[in-house]
Amino acid sequence: MESKRQVKYGKQLKKDLAEIFQKDPSHYFKSSLGTITDVNVSPDLGLARVYLSIFPINTAEEIFKHLESIKSEIRLKLGKKIGKQVRIVPEIAFFLDDTEEKATKIDTLINKLNIPPEEQ
Repeated sequence: MESKRQVKYGKQLKKDLAEIFQKDPSHYFKSSLGTITDVNVSPDLGLARVYLSIFPINTAEEIFKHLESIKSEIRLKLGKKIGKQVRIVPEIAFFLDDTEEKATKIDTLINKLNIPPEEQ
């Protein structure tokens, strides 16, 4: 369970990272669309797990490789934004948030269950 401090810090990081990504989205996400869905921070505030939703989903692997290669640049920009407010700029780890994709699959399965057998 996250403390109030972790939650508050995560929300601030989410806002600041979103601003960084919005300034030059083609540099970070190329021709895809990326959205920060959540940021979880470790108890020592030294690691930020950033969950991203990528559209179209088939470009996600390429986008994550690119983000990993420029992670230090992103952390530097984040440090310039929050450096006066915190002691340590957290390390960043990117993860794919595939919640929407899973929800769509579940909806499809439920819809198939609701169709009478003679209509299938």
